[in-house]
Amino acid sequence: MQLSIDREVRAFIAQNFLFQDDAVIPDTESLLDAGLIDSMGILELVAFLESRFSIQVADDEIVPANMDSIGAIVTYVESKLAHAVA
Repeated sequence: MQLSIDREVRAFIAQNFLFQDDAVIPDTESLLDAGLIDSMGILELVAFLESRFSIQVADDEIVPANMDSIGAIVTYVESKLAHAVA
């Protein structure tokens, strides 16, 4: 499942913030520090994650540890999905 989540998150970021499909973004690169996404973009990302993966993102979960890099986003979504199944 991780590969699918990774691929979909990358595609969303590339299409909505970079406006290209072939961008290479390292897993650990800070999306905020690199200027790839801003606070409004985080809200768009949260809406995408909730819609696409049928999860609920609480306000207190919208923190850099969960949303600042592709790797962190994938880990966060996997965690939310695992808790939904359990």
